[in-house]
Amino acid sequence: MNTFSKRQQRIAISVAVAAVLGSSAWWVAAQNVSATDAGASATASAPAAAASTSAGATPPRHGPVVTVPGMAPVPDPNNLYSENGSSHMSPNVAGALERVYVPNHTGNTVSVIDPNTMQVVDTYKVGVNPQHVVPAWDLRTLWVANNAEGRSDGSLTPIDPLTGKPGTAIRVDDPYNLYWSPDGKSAIVVVEEMKRLDFRDPHTMKLQSTLPVPECAGINHADFSIDGRYALFTCEFSGAVSKIDMVNHTVLGTLKLSKYFTRPDVLALLDQGGKKPRYIPDPRGPGAEICTTKGMPQDVRASPDGHVFFVADMMADGVHVVDGDSFKQIGFIATGVGAHGLYPSRDGKSLYVANRGSNQIHGHPHGKGSVSVIDFASRTVVKNWPIAGGGSPDMGNVSADGKHLWLSGRYDNVVYRFDTATGAVDQIKVGREPHGLTVWPQPGRYSLGHTGNLR
Repeated sequence: MNTFSKRQQRIAISVAVAAVLGSSAWWVAAQNVSATDAGASATASAPAAAASTSAGATPPRHGPVVTVPGMAPVPDPNNLYSENGSSHMSPNVAGALERVYVPNHTGNTVSVIDPNTMQVVDTYKVGVNPQHVVPAWDLRTLWVANNAEGRSDGSLTPIDPLTGKPGTAIRVDDPYNLYWSPDGKSAIVVVEEMKRLDFRDPHTMKLQSTLPVPECAGINHADFSIDGRYALFTCEFSGAVSKIDMVNHTVLGTLKLSKYFTRPDVLALLDQGGKKPRYIPDPRGPGAEICTTKGMPQDVRASPDGHVFFVADMMADGVHVVDGDSFKQIGFIATGVGAHGLYPSRDGKSLYVANRGSNQIHGHPHGKGSVSVIDFASRTVVKNWPIAGGGSPDMGNVSADGKHLWLSGRYDNVVYRFDTATGAVDQIKVGREPHGLTVWPQPGRYSLGHTGNLR
């Protein structure tokens, strides 16, 4: 016969309160539980993932999610995107201008678009090589990550969403990307060139601690488990992902990814030394070929249940599926050329995949760019949206109402606005080499980083 601990009893009471008073009350109740049991919570393990050898969805989970101390509660254990619906706007974004902020990587500027008029209404200088515009954990500031590639003058430029204007930049090492700890107590600067994560004060950016991730060359994008206990960071130049313990700030492991993950014979062949042509014959059948190019993982996003992760790979032209708890690859979904950015729909049912249209780091205009739509439940592609005349869709996000997907056109110096009902595309001219744009404001209670990973 199972018995309940005092902590479990308090959690159950919190869930009951939430059912009556809503998610805000649940957060308050859970904060009280976390404050009482912080020590015990810090070492509690995440629920075990269901065993899976295919790309099929995992079964529903029941019971409350025990989060790390200080993290907001999870109202729905089967949908961590439940608070990202268009009606869930935080009081912290009240008064924010409706804008799309576009960092122009080569132009060292930010273009500001009014989505209602589809016009660029402002352009200003920021730091060197702006990569992404990142909403702060508390949603009150937008940060431009200027990583100054190959230089020592990287910086973070704050933008006030109430005015749309930039503030004084703060010098930090190589900020390719920016994330936030689930409890909001640390900014996580992704120091790509130096293979490390810098934990900093989320307001002053004063350094708190540093975590080397030596096996993760090209560390850049991330997403977090549903309980906040770990994160997966992609390793662009290692063809892998690294799993980070967010409680103890340690590296739990690094996993190589491959579209041939179910083929030990192919993996052994690819591991053999020596130069190989891009394609070699597949030993299993005449006429079939195997691509020998090492993967190049890019963006990563969690499934609604927060235990399975989708990883875009611009060399594999698709999305790897990884069980985060067991840290094993369980699937691969072919999408399009140069799979790059990943964005969930506002209802949490679909995942938009930006296929940049090239397998090259420095691509060309008018490539075979497109957007694929993956159904989270079946883990299959259900729609494909091409760009007439070609393009290079990269990073972005979904509008607050969910009606449009905004993406930078990396090598076409434009921004794309896709209609999420029809796939129709509009374009707006911006600066040189636009990259990780963000749409603001967005619904959600807090930000975990990137161009708007809100929960």
